[in-house]
Amino acid sequence: MLADMTSGLPEYLDRLAQIQYGVLSAHQAISGGISRDKVRTLVRTGRWRTLHYGVYATFTGTPARQAVLWAAVLRAGPGAVLSYDTAAELQRLTDWASPQIHLTIPGSRRIAAISGAVVHHAIRAGQAAHPTDMPPRTRIEETVLDLAEVAATAEEACGWITRGIGRRLTTQQRLRRALEHRRRMRFRSEIAELLSEDMAGVHSALEYRYVKWVELPHGFPRGRRQAPDRRDGRHIYRDVLYDGYGLIVELDGRAAHPGDTRWNDIRRDNAAAASGLMTLRYGWDDLRIRPCLVADEIYRALRRAGPVSARPCSAGCPVTRTSP
Repeated sequence: MLADMTSGLPEYLDRLAQIQYGVLSAHQAISGGISRDKVRTLVRTGRWRTLHYGVYATFTGTPARQAVLWAAVLRAGPGAVLSYDTAAELQRLTDWASPQIHLTIPGSRRIAAISGAVVHHAIRAGQAAHPTDMPPRTRIEETVLDLAEVAATAEEACGWITRGIGRRLTTQQRLRRALEHRRRMRFRSEIAELLSEDMAGVHSALEYRYVKWVELPHGFPRGRRQAPDRRDGRHIYRDVLYDGYGLIVELDGRAAHPGDTRWNDIRRDNAAAASGLMTLRYGWDDLRIRPCLVADEIYRALRRAGPVSARPCSAGCPVTRTSP
């Protein structure tokens, strides 16, 4: 369909317009062999439509989302990339379209306001850009850290980190390297902790809370995160598996179990029990309000398999100090 939209353009511009979902800037059009007068005529006669100052749709009708994004990037000019929520949308870090288009441009440049867009300035804009993705956007690691930096709380910031890892879009190591290149970073200590070896394998904000508030302060043996398993011929992952203790800890951040999800969980727990594994399940409120009671339950479950190292985290903690 785009081929029909861009017909009549010189070959070079036709190919460029195909890549850019039918959108061209005035600079591109003139550099590609179309005179300024011709551009004005195309706009005046309705064959082209102005999307931003100096940026045109070379077709009629409603622009697709990709065309809208290309138009914003072209209006922002050299070195501009989609970033923050908009890059997250394209990278499937989020499941929704950002209501405003976020753009990052080199810190040395200043541009006029762009309708429907938020413009950020960054000294490292060039290094943060993905080398090949189109429309131009920040690398996934930069997107994750950008969103973490503008989060309202440290917990929300860590949620972006675990979302990127949990969706297998990036890794702890790659995020750690990206963090090292930022001289200033809000919530740096919390993010660095989450990216440390102690947190290896943590794929969600709930798992992070579990490790930070249950496993580490109570001196439990380190559980295996996202332990692979198979059920009914399918690959599944256990949130935390304590090898040698016959215990699985599953962490569920959902407020309710929609559809058949609850029954899937029950079947998984039943299958684990049939193979000699106990499953304990906890949600947000368990870890937020009563982490020591959760720890005490896990401690007692671990002890069923024999002596286990543990310690109370405070004077009122119910976990008993023991050693194997």
